[in-house]
Amino acid sequence: MSILVGCQELTAWMDQAACAYTEPEQFFPTVAAASYARDAKAICAGCPVAANCLTYALDHDLDGIWGGLDRPERKRLAKQLKAADG
Repeated sequence: MSILVGCQELTAWMDQAACAYTEPEQFFPTVAAASYARDAKAICAGCPVAANCLTYALDHDLDGIWGGLDRPERKRLAKQLKAADG
C-alpha cells in the first residue's frame, strides 16, 4: 500500500524497516564518513524488509543506502537486471 503525502510517498513496509528509528545521517554518508556506510549496511543485513527497500530505491533512483546497497551498487545491479531481462 502506498500513500502520497505532499511530495513524499510512504509505504506500509517502511514502518517495519530496521532503520526506521535510527539516525538518517547514517544512511546518507559522506565520503568522509565511510564507516557509517558499513554500519548502515550491517543494519540492512538484518532488516526484514530489505528487499522492499531495495526495490523502492531502484524504482526511485535515490541517494543513500537502501536495501543494503549504496547508489553506485544499485546502479550496477540495475544494469545487471536489465541485461538479464533483455
